[in-house]
Amino acid sequence: MKPSAYIGRFAPSPTGPLHFGSLVCALASYLDARHHQGQWLVRIEDIDPPREIPGSTATILKQLESHGLLWDGDLLYQSQRSDAYNAALAQLRNDGLTYSCDCNRQRVVELGGIYDGHCRQRQVGSESATRLRLPENGRDAIMAFNDLIMGDYQQNLCTEVGDIVVKRRDGLFSYQLAVAVDDHFQNISHIIRGADLLSSTPRQLYVQRCLGASADQVAAIQYGHLPLAVNAEGQKLSKQNHAPALVPGDESNNLWLALDWLQQAPPIELRREDKQYILNWAIANWSMASIPKTAEIPAPGAE
Repeated sequence: MKPSAYIGRFAPSPTGPLHFGSLVCALASYLDARHHQGQWLVRIEDIDPPREIPGSTATILKQLESHGLLWDGDLLYQSQRSDAYNAALAQLRNDGLTYSCDCNRQRVVELGGIYDGHCRQRQVGSESATRLRLPENGRDAIMAFNDLIMGDYQQNLCTEVGDIVVKRRDGLFSYQLAVAVDDHFQNISHIIRGADLLSSTPRQLYVQRCLGASADQVAAIQYGHLPLAVNAEGQKLSKQNHAPALVPGDESNNLWLALDWLQQAPPIELRREDKQYILNWAIANWSMASIPKTAEIPAPGAE
């Protein structure tokens, strides 16, 4: 692999400070990029204001810097990318791939979470969600890829998801649309993130395809979905589940614990070294193959 061929990214949402689970994702994506002499970008996914907490972006960036996880190039803020998302929606609409949907969340839940195309005959309106139409032939809706950690994965979008929301009823752009547009814009080649997003990947691949990416371009992006760090109750570490923020001043210990959790076998004496020494060791010894192929692992102290 040529050094310039690898472009990875860490894309946090500003819903609170980083905790152990988000550090693991940041560290793994950083190490994989640096191990392959690639670039590592940071993208702030701030397109869901109701969930965002003021000041979180500054806190997250400070936490990354304090752990030595320094990114390349300029930060990209999704909140500044509305023109690009609107252009993508216009392209999908002009291609006859979208329609307006008035169905609420409760109806979709009652359907088992798989949308049935109830509003397909409608035209796109201004006060409704916008959905991306899946192909009539279910075989064309099967999206498959080989995950760097979890192995082969495939999903039939028709039978397991239904037509995809690309713009929400509240007027906000959907996560699936924004991520697909930005990964293409930033020429992302490798995406290392949590396993909670594994089932979203086929939707993003399909959106990319609908926006004109060739089959080879879609297949060229490498995904690796990390096990989730969970608390003693088996819940994913998150702000909603009251995951504690990373403690300032404990960066070396945090990094060592994250490496140990990722089963990178860091020597115990490494725990006493400064953060840059730890990162240098981790970059040289990084092994994606050592990461457990499981959906979740207890966080330190949660066993």
